[in-house]
Amino acid sequence: MTDWWRGSVTYQVYPRSFQDDNGDGIGDLKGIVRRLPYLADLGVDAVWLSPIFTSPMLDMGYDVSNYTEVDPVFGTLQDYDDLVAAAHKLGLKVVIDQVLNHTSDKHPAFVESRSSRDNAKADWYVWADPMLDGSPPNNWLSVFGGSAWQWDARRKQYYFHNFLTQQPDLNFHNRDVQDFHLANMRFWLERGTDGFRFDTVNFFFHDKKLRNDAADYRVLTVPEGNPYQMQYHLFSKGQPENLPWIERIRELMDAFDNRSTVGEMGETHHAIKMMGEYTAPGRLNQCYSFEMMGYDYTAAFFRSRIADFFAGAPNGWPMWAFSNHDVVRHATRWARYGVSQDALARQAGALALSFQGSICLWEGEEIGQTDTALAFEELTDPQGINFWPEPVGRDNTRTPMVWDGSQFGGFSTVTPWLPVKAPQLARNVASQLGVAGSVLEFYRSMIRFRKGSAALMTGWTVFHDVAEPVLAFTRETGTEALLCVFNLSPEGRSLHVEGVSGLAGPVQDAVLNGGSLTLGPNAVAFLAVSGPVRVTD
Repeated sequence: MTDWWRGSVTYQVYPRSFQDDNGDGIGDLKGIVRRLPYLADLGVDAVWLSPIFTSPMLDMGYDVSNYTEVDPVFGTLQDYDDLVAAAHKLGLKVVIDQVLNHTSDKHPAFVESRSSRDNAKADWYVWADPMLDGSPPNNWLSVFGGSAWQWDARRKQYYFHNFLTQQPDLNFHNRDVQDFHLANMRFWLERGTDGFRFDTVNFFFHDKKLRNDAADYRVLTVPEGNPYQMQYHLFSKGQPENLPWIERIRELMDAFDNRSTVGEMGETHHAIKMMGEYTAPGRLNQCYSFEMMGYDYTAAFFRSRIADFFAGAPNGWPMWAFSNHDVVRHATRWARYGVSQDALARQAGALALSFQGSICLWEGEEIGQTDTALAFEELTDPQGINFWPEPVGRDNTRTPMVWDGSQFGGFSTVTPWLPVKAPQLARNVASQLGVAGSVLEFYRSMIRFRKGSAALMTGWTVFHDVAEPVLAFTRETGTEALLCVFNLSPEGRSLHVEGVSGLAGPVQDAVLNGGSLTLGPNAVAFLAVSGPVRVTD
């Protein structure tokens, strides 16, 4: 089937935290294989694995030292092949992370590059001479704090790192670097991998002139917890050369049948516009950003993001996500908008799964999981440690998947790498599976409903002008239409609707009586369309 990714639902698995099979407290590939039937029953189309490559694990696998080998903590290449075979047997696609922007400083290419200024890999990374006073060549900042330049005494130069000092950025202006990564990707495609998620897809190229980034044009009266956000990153990332490189990747992908790409747009300015640019024909199949991973839970917000994307990129394709391994879980972020945690979790699931585009779910969101409160001494994440106590780091969302109510949640038989605490234990798969009204069963129903609806899978979106906190839109194809209505608040509302024949699909606290639609707190209503739709307050 071509374009299997269009309208699909992908489930992000964080391998360290999904299922420990060998009893070392860290999740692994064999553990994931054991849980694949759960994902197939949930109804998702694809499984995205966060990095599984050989790594010193200073950034939990996002510091790669070997792109064509599985880190022993997760298993072996044979374990990966077995996972792909098992997933395919269940009808699941396998998508893996590709961390192309940077390597570990332990990668052989960087070891060689830093050894001298005239070796074969000398220009594989971004090197620059110091200013006359010895300071870095410009003001670029690292996402993880401090200058993005690290002095290296071997070459008597600085090297550029957008993230940890142990994650030097590759120089994509060097075509040999591009060819190196195309070969790495081909290796995984030939093993049956169905697609790639590209980490920091807009970071690959830097400004050759090393011009300073500007101060953010948005006025700040109080410094950000992370000063990286105080700059407008005009030159350290987001360069026009990114797009031809993305097109080279697409050429590789198109040489294989039914493969897919999705990019992570790491941008705080014009992210929706850039998602469109990166998914234009001949580029990425899909792209997501952090736009919907913030604290805004209003109708105007969601409407603007979806409408802006398709207005600017009618031939592009977005992937929408509310949470992932880098942000606070949405059940925690948006708690004040819910009459209860379960009601909010169910509504958020229905909301995302009704959007035009593809959808990505973060492991545990289908059981309404919340962030784990961690003490400083429990942290492993360098971002969380460097910026303690805020902004909150990423360990809080990465704690192990909770399968049952046992001591370690069924994740492991020994103490896990991150703790499983009581509030998280209370929300487990076993206690919700088969239980009518549970968050898990609601997600299962909603995914089935989406997959059975042409309107939700590929239909266009028409928004209706109703007041906050209600979001109402019609998804429609040439032959099918569905009205989707959400009360994004813990207080009841009511609407008048015309052109509908009745409720359809999963419903939460919504009643249709003639032309009157009564919406309880965090209500979800899908309505079959029978004529021209009109929705009024």
